[in-house]
Amino acid sequence: MTSLIHEDTVFVSDKVNQEEIFKEIASKLLDKDLVTEDYIDHLIEREENYPTALPLSPINPLLPNIAIPHTESEFVKDTRIVPVKLKHPVMFKNMILPDEDVDVSFLFMILNNDEKEQAGLLQNVMDFINRQDSNELIDFFNLNDPQKIYDFLKQQF
Repeated sequence: MTSLIHEDTVFVSDKVNQEEIFKEIASKLLDKDLVTEDYIDHLIEREENYPTALPLSPINPLLPNIAIPHTESEFVKDTRIVPVKLKHPVMFKNMILPDEDVDVSFLFMILNNDEKEQAGLLQNVMDFINRQDSNELIDFFNLNDPQKIYDFLKQQF
């Protein structure tokens, strides 16, 4: 699974809204030739139509909420999971209850150039979260250093 997470695409963002975060990360992914020029527009549109926030409070009330943004494979040139720690919680819509707002503190952005793998990549993220000790997961989500985030994921993902 560690082949899905790459050291050069682990980010920490201090942006304060969804669109700014998406533009910041999309720009970095475009610079690395991992996405197409159209990626950002489709990522924003897909998030509006198919929200991706997941509250983690059912696992442990101390855990922050996450989101798993992604878009269609035609706008992506590689398959990987791009972790993004948010320095400020940002409002996303709940994946299961789309009318509900959720403050999100961590993104697992999915790049998937093979549409058939989408459900498997979502499952990989959920399996990672469910396998971790709650206290270790809380410590992980509090990390603010991309290298430490990567090191943890390299060992645990």
